[in-house]
Amino acid sequence: MADERLIVALDFHTADDAKNLVDELGDSVNFYKVGMELFYSVGAGIVEWLKARDKKIFLDLKLHDIPNTVAGGLCSLMNLGADILNVHAAGGFTMMKTAADALHNEAERRGVNCPKLIAITVLTSIGQAEWFGAREIPAQVADFAKLAKDAGLDGVVASPREAKLIRDTCGENFLIVTPGIRPAGVSVDDQSRIATPAAALQNGATHLVIGRPIRAAKNPRDAAQKILTEMQTA
Repeated sequence: MADERLIVALDFHTADDAKNLVDELGDSVNFYKVGMELFYSVGAGIVEWLKARDKKIFLDLKLHDIPNTVAGGLCSLMNLGADILNVHAAGGFTMMKTAADALHNEAERRGVNCPKLIAITVLTSIGQAEWFGAREIPAQVADFAKLAKDAGLDGVVASPREAKLIRDTCGENFLIVTPGIRPAGVSVDDQSRIATPAAALQNGATHLVIGRPIRAAKNPRDAAQKILTEMQTA
């Protein structure tokens, strides 16, 4: 069985490119991220295609609006059968709680499993120099994670740099989905050593979102297998 801690990002413009990668990876990968780039380009059909192949899906659309609008949007997205949905923690406690409550109530009404709902903390592309908040980014990430947990969400999306802090703040049984993971030996800065698969998991991450290192590899299946092997050392 594939290690479902690995989520491969389908960051493509076309359904054919996404499907080709999924077919090439075969049974080695069971969990995929569908983000804005692919979803806005090809629509819900790609999610339905993945579900027909018994794949799990993180539908990464980052909802952020007034509480009732987000709640309604999530209930509509639940029709697609995604396993993880997400919102922005910056939308606030009321938005997140309204969304979580609505999602659980709708799932119960329909008699289906409720998808996990997680929150974006601080986008990994934002550095301290451009951060508008009064607090340092790690402290703000921890605050957002605690707010999400208190609102009834299942976890957060955060950098592997903050994974340990979130785990210490929010305890066990809280999802920490980490993008920006690089295979061991691929180093671009001093932070790379904590963004390897094994290190991120050791720091508290529950899921790793990996795109380019697999997508751009000469042999994506071999690249995925190497990452899965690294994960087993955590």
